Amino acid sequence: MSVIHLENYVEDKWQKVSVDPVSIASAVTGEIIAQTSASGLDFKALSDHARTKGGPALRQMTFHERASMIKGLGKAIMERKEALYALNAHSGATRKDGWIDIEGGAGTLFSTASKGKRELPDARILIDGDTEQISRHGTFLGQHVYTPLQGVAVFIDAFNFPVWGMLEKLGPALLAGVPAIVKPATTTAYLTEHCVRIMIESGLLPDGALQLIVGRVGDLLDHLTGQDVISFTGSAETAAKLKSHPRIIAESVRFIAEQDSLNACVLGLDATADSPEFDLFIKETVREMTVKAGQKCTAIRRAFVPAGLLDEAEAALKARLAKITVGDPDMEETRMGPLVSAEQRADVAEKVQTLSEDAAIVFGDTGPVKLNGDKASQDAFISPILLKCETPWQAKYVHNTEAFGPVATLMPYHDVSDAIALCNAGKGSLVMSLFSHDRKIGEDFVLGAGAYHGRIAIINRDCAKESTGHGSPLPVLVHGGPGRAGGGEEMGGVRGVKHYMQRTALQGSPDMLSAITQNWLSGAKIEASSPHPFRLKFGELEIGKTIETASRTITLEDIEHFAEFTGDTFYAHMDEEAASANPFFPGRVAHGYLILSFAAGLFVDAAPGPVLANYGLDSLRFLKPVSPGDSIQVRLTAKNKKKRNEDYGEVRWDVLVTNQDGEPVASYDLLTMNAF
Repeated sequence: MSVIHLENYVEDKWQKVSVDPVSIASAVTGEIIAQTSASGLDFKALSDHARTKGGPALRQMTFHERASMIKGLGKAIMERKEALYALNAHSGATRKDGWIDIEGGAGTLFSTASKGKRELPDARILIDGDTEQISRHGTFLGQHVYTPLQGVAVFIDAFNFPVWGMLEKLGPALLAGVPAIVKPATTTAYLTEHCVRIMIESGLLPDGALQLIVGRVGDLLDHLTGQDVISFTGSAETAAKLKSHPRIIAESVRFIAEQDSLNACVLGLDATADSPEFDLFIKETVREMTVKAGQKCTAIRRAFVPAGLLDEAEAALKARLAKITVGDPDMEETRMGPLVSAEQRADVAEKVQTLSEDAAIVFGDTGPVKLNGDKASQDAFISPILLKCETPWQAKYVHNTEAFGPVATLMPYHDVSDAIALCNAGKGSLVMSLFSHDRKIGEDFVLGAGAYHGRIAIINRDCAKESTGHGSPLPVLVHGGPGRAGGGEEMGGVRGVKHYMQRTALQGSPDMLSAITQNWLSGAKIEASSPHPFRLKFGELEIGKTIETASRTITLEDIEHFAEFTGDTFYAHMDEEAASANPFFPGRVAHGYLILSFAAGLFVDAAPGPVLANYGLDSLRFLKPVSPGDSIQVRLTAKNKKKRNEDYGEVRWDVLVTNQDGEPVASYDLLTMNAF
């Protein structure tokens, strides 16, 4: 193929820079396939462009509008995925490896968009937690909210996932309303650049929302502010340099890091050589060693087994590794391709030499590899390498040296406490996995190791078929880890969105806070609705619309009939003496669900109309018993609304049930689906 001249996308234009070009070689053939440079770009101008163009445009959109945009970006990538797969093999990845990166990246956007539609409001401000009443009579309230940062998110990504690594950051940032500048690793920037082209050509992104730098970042960091965010994936050494940049320190720039991680897997003490968990442990360890040639931040680097199973585990791992076919990733029978570059291979070989001071190589080596395919050059290929360290507590390097390739070290442990301590000796990882069917062992590991690992996957015969495995970060779960792993958290559903937002405590009257948050609060103004609010379509219904119903007296006959009809003959409803002895009741009382049923009878408008269905109840509380002869009345108020699709949306109603003295006896949120 001809050499691709990669372009930067800055200030809404593609720009090819020819000054100081850097050549990129194919991991498979060693031939030059691309050139890239960002020398001479005006980094102040492009960061200002993001803040002045992209930020305001995104902040004008609601969460739901941004979610629809993100979903559209995912669709655009899927429609043109084959163009990305055509470039994928040059990175050393098989098509299966590329599926994780390309379709997994698009899937991350779909998940982010779905979470945005389901969990965030069709608004521009996100409420955080319950209202705090900070005055005696409730006229002055507190409410935490999130609003978008008014800066730019700078993504500095690693070479191993040039598509997914960008998209797992981009989805949450765009959903938050923050524009992005993407700086991919040079060695695989051709994949990132093409993915950005797809997204730009979709026409879905507002001007300034996304920019791309395919070279060095120049003085970009000198122009960052306290409203900006850096999200970094790479080595601890590079992370330390970035974090110590004077501007980042002076401006307190938010810094999210995902860096070196000596992830561990443990075969539980309950396992035997013929147990399902043993087989699962072996399969997962080999898979994590060889997928993407071990170039995964979540790959297993340290594998721990009970001391009595060390020999059996070694034999099983070697037998399975012997089946791994190394070669041209375009060939169907190839199970593992090369490392991303000859330089990466040299680095892995050097790290294996270091690990060899603690451990013996029991499978593979750093020499030439027997390869599939005529195109394959030896430059970047290496075989899977398994080391064995029989004395892990005497080791100098296995707990602090990461060979970023198809390399893992097998080690024994003696009891559960020993295994936990060995896992934690890595000083923080993105993920550890436990293969055990013993629930007590699972509990011990979570309590003992949870503080050292961003994710713990507990895999056994009960969940293995549906398990996503040790090394699969999911967009709904946090991806990050403490200590050595960088201390960051990415993705995690709505949690990831909040990295790009500011939490602010608002104080004010219920009416003012209701207007700002578009969420009716108790004590805010209400407006009597005429007609009945159930007769108003979703788009017609205004927050604060209210009806107050007539009252209904609850008789002893009502209570007894309800008990007989439902089968709920709990003594508090049927036995005066027993009920009177209960400290919560003055005597026989009405069922809570009788109160709810009668309340619905008071406020429901029965005729067909915009209300399509009762979707459920939230935050139900029974506040005061209702005795025979008491009467109840309902106040129903439209609390907030959330569009679901073009046909209907969800309405949340505040329901307050009071007795004849005006005292609250029940409160809850009622959810209905209302037609447009």
